[in-house]
Amino acid sequence: MANSLLLETISSVLAASSPLVFAGIGETLTERAGIVNLSLDGTILLSAMAGFALSYVTGSVLVGILAAMLVGAAIASIVAFGSIALGQDQVAIGFVLTLLCADLSSFIGQPYVRRPGPEVPHLPIPGLVDIPLVGPLLFDHNALVYLSFAVVLLTWWWLSKTQPGLRLRSVGERPEAAFARGIRVNRTRYLYTFVGGALVGLAGATYSLSVKLGWSHRHTAGEGWIALAIVIFGGWSPVRVALGAYLFGVLKSLGSILQPTFPNVPTQVFQATPFALMIVALLLVSGDLTERVLFYLPPQARGLFHALFRGSPPAALGKRFDPD
Repeated sequence: MANSLLLETISSVLAASSPLVFAGIGETLTERAGIVNLSLDGTILLSAMAGFALSYVTGSVLVGILAAMLVGAAIASIVAFGSIALGQDQVAIGFVLTLLCADLSSFIGQPYVRRPGPEVPHLPIPGLVDIPLVGPLLFDHNALVYLSFAVVLLTWWWLSKTQPGLRLRSVGERPEAAFARGIRVNRTRYLYTFVGGALVGLAGATYSLSVKLGWSHRHTAGEGWIALAIVIFGGWSPVRVALGAYLFGVLKSLGSILQPTFPNVPTQVFQATPFALMIVALLLVSGDLTERVLFYLPPQARGLFHALFRGSPPAALGKRFDPD
């Protein structure tokens, strides 16, 4: 009984974390290309609304998902265009878009608030779902959860094992050297910002059509900022970013489990605790205090910690590149 409950809890964490996986991987691709997209929180809100609204109107979940991805890609493209073509500050553009998209989602989505609508159907994989332990964890979800697993593995393979992935990394690290080798830096940045934005839009659709069904005002508020923190926590590595998303899911799940055990504690404490703990984890991974503590450990232990938990941002992150 206890094992069954544990498996169900872990399985629900994997499913509930899938939007953060999509958003984190999308932002990782964008930042690896050298573009900072701070519009994630507003983008997820607007794409969640668009995904649910289009699914509600057309009766097709697929149409809603595609619409949400287009919304996310379009917003990210504004950030890229404002930076590359207009020479404006990426951080400022992203922050303004966050506020704009949040207000737009509330205004445009008013007719769809708290209306029952379609959802992504549950799709256990025959045969695989019956495998002990692994089956219920990995093969008893819907198509979006399976896609989140695939996106993590595909992104890792693309960045680590392919020539296009190597070119992407070079654009984010040393765009001048990449340009000298014939790589079209700004075109590459546009491309991966578009793809990354589409994944952020997919995160929004996953919320409203799979994890937090329906639409309401500020439906996913705060999740975009968590996704940005997870990218830093994961050191711009797809696998570690996914693990960061699952860690946040575990923290949220613990809040739900502990709340009945401590009925006198206000519910707001349990709702806010995962965000606070994520900030603490981020500080531990990137803070100077941790480095001072590591100084007293053997070199092998320090190297293992850095390999597992430390990562540096792309050297050209946020920096405009002018071919001329």
